[in-house]
Amino acid sequence: MKITPWFHRSLFSLGLGVAGLTAVADPKPLKIGFAQTGAESAWRTANTESMKSEAAKRGIDLKFSDGQGKQENQIRAIRSFVTQRVDAIVLAPIVETGWDPVLREAKRAGIPVIITDRTIATADESLYACFIGSDFATEGRMVAEWLAKNTNGQGRIVELQGTPGSAPANDRRRAFAEGIAKYPGLQIIDSQSGDFRRAGGKEVMEAFLKKHGKDIDIVYAHNDDMALGAVQAIEEAGFKPGKEIKIVSIDAIREGVQAVADGKINCVVECNPLFGPKVYDTVARVLAGEKVERKAYNKDELFDATNAAAALPTRQY
Repeated sequence: MKITPWFHRSLFSLGLGVAGLTAVADPKPLKIGFAQTGAESAWRTANTESMKSEAAKRGIDLKFSDGQGKQENQIRAIRSFVTQRVDAIVLAPIVETGWDPVLREAKRAGIPVIITDRTIATADESLYACFIGSDFATEGRMVAEWLAKNTNGQGRIVELQGTPGSAPANDRRRAFAEGIAKYPGLQIIDSQSGDFRRAGGKEVMEAFLKKHGKDIDIVYAHNDDMALGAVQAIEEAGFKPGKEIKIVSIDAIREGVQAVADGKINCVVECNPLFGPKVYDTVARVLAGEKVERKAYNKDELFDATNAAAALPTRQY
């Protein structure tokens, strides 16, 4: 097999040196562009740290861009990565649609794109190499099943949605609605976006409480940060979160699992943010010309009063 300089460089920069190779390695580190959504939650902060720390460990030159919650910022970052001639691009898309033009630019430049965390909607699947993330629909169904079992299928629900148009918000909403449809006693009485932010969750929950008051039995939050904001709003309104108003959520950040152990949140379903090792291993395989899975999902767990406290000592985020 002929070893090209970039192939040799990609192997060694990703910590995947091959025994017996005698070709002289290019001293330049592998260059990867990462277009992140922003820093809207503790989950996102952990995700960014995983990507940065793993890149540093492997000697990768990571070009990081914080999208600050705006798709136009991410599109601008991808164009910058193409101009810089990075070896690969990693994109955590803020929303599902609108990516085709800029991804075509990356494809024309011969730069593979790996989609992480959130999926995109495109008619041309060749615009990206693969997707690595969590199954948001499964997460929504897991919450719905837990809720039906632990409420005897009864309760009036308010829903704190994530960022409008994003894959996790779309999938978690749809799958949860489908999951509770089998239980007529579980009804969503209101649903608004808190944009995956703690302050947003608190603000929307305050509005729900003013509008519905004691008619609220359950809060379904699309992520833990909004759930924790809702906890604060419920306590300030004089109610007991986890008891008078049940709360179910997704992410399982340490603070969320701690709230379950404390009895303030009733259930959280995990969405693991530690993508770094898996993403860079996949980049190495793509650059080596290997075939990779089109979609690779992380395995997620569920935490409630039966296992939250025991899980806390080993939580990495």
